[in-house]
Amino acid sequence: MTIYLDNAATSYPKPESVYQTLDGFARRSLANPGRSGHRMALGAERIIADCRHELNQFFHGTGPERWIFTLNCTDALNMAFKGILVPGDHVITTNLEHNSVSRPLRALELAGRISLTRLAADGGGTIDPDAVRAAITPKTRMVAMTHASNVVGTVQPVAEVGRITRERNVLLLVDAAQTAGVLPIDVQAMRIDLLAMPGHKSLMGPTGTGALYVAPSVEVAAWREGGTGGNSLSETQPREYPHLLEGGTPNVLGIAGLLAGVRWVRQRGPADIHAHEVALTERLWKRLDEMGGYRVLGHRDHARRVGTISFIHEGLSAPDMGGILDVEFDIAIRSGLHCSPFIHMAHDTVPDGAVRVSPGPFNTPVDIDALAAALAEMAL
Repeated sequence: MTIYLDNAATSYPKPESVYQTLDGFARRSLANPGRSGHRMALGAERIIADCRHELNQFFHGTGPERWIFTLNCTDALNMAFKGILVPGDHVITTNLEHNSVSRPLRALELAGRISLTRLAADGGGTIDPDAVRAAITPKTRMVAMTHASNVVGTVQPVAEVGRITRERNVLLLVDAAQTAGVLPIDVQAMRIDLLAMPGHKSLMGPTGTGALYVAPSVEVAAWREGGTGGNSLSETQPREYPHLLEGGTPNVLGIAGLLAGVRWVRQRGPADIHAHEVALTERLWKRLDEMGGYRVLGHRDHARRVGTISFIHEGLSAPDMGGILDVEFDIAIRSGLHCSPFIHMAHDTVPDGAVRVSPGPFNTPVDIDALAAALAEMAL
């Protein structure tokens, strides 16, 4: 049986309640929400409303209607960038970012629409809030940053940055792809104006799900227009939330699975999940120290990390290690640049990248020991 250690890409397995919900909903309740008045359609609409409510409670939003369902975190980020930024705007970002942040911003910069400042993390993988403050100009519209690096696992001082952006009347967009479901996020207390997240990672939902939180003070222009199931006489997309940003039939099956995932996470407890995952990464880190020849990226303060560890070996390339682990040991990890080229450039791991191991809530110390034994054998 495969040992799966690639939860930073997508969580697997899902909780049994998610599988049961997906099967039952697909068989009995998969109607088009808001488009019809029959019981199945109304039931589908209730599932969507319940999921918005759960997300709003979980992340302490200002109202369920401010949660926009998206295809994934990338979709949410693009919606925010392209629905807010206008010619002449300045954006501050970091070298920790996934291409879901870096590519759309760079494309807008190359098109001459925005100017862009990319701040570098320190050697341990953390952004200095004072550097954010110093980079703000009168034209700065937005700071866009990850909550935790998908490569080095380091958690960023989002709350401190939020205090700065609020003081300077600058929007704060946070990519919570690696933290939603494992770290506490309070969008109001942390002064987050836009929060983008996938449903398929630590929220334990299926792929094809995600969400964008839009604070009441922020207006995002619609970039997908179509049916909403209500106000059909409006010639353009209705202005009220969430309909403004949700044209077309939603992924109601995926949202039903996401709702089950969020409820499971709340019951298990994000703090418990986080402690479990970082304990497994520290177990592996100690084994790597004992072996020698391995270099781990990022600082070792697990209170400021998520359960992701990336490393290189002095004599084996990351792609080779990933292939050997898969074929010879039936262990699934992720090797390469992890769609985050700038932080790999900073750590001098281009072009081969690194091996990334990201345990999930269902992994065990036995899994980590099997991986460590495989790495030791490979390094002989």
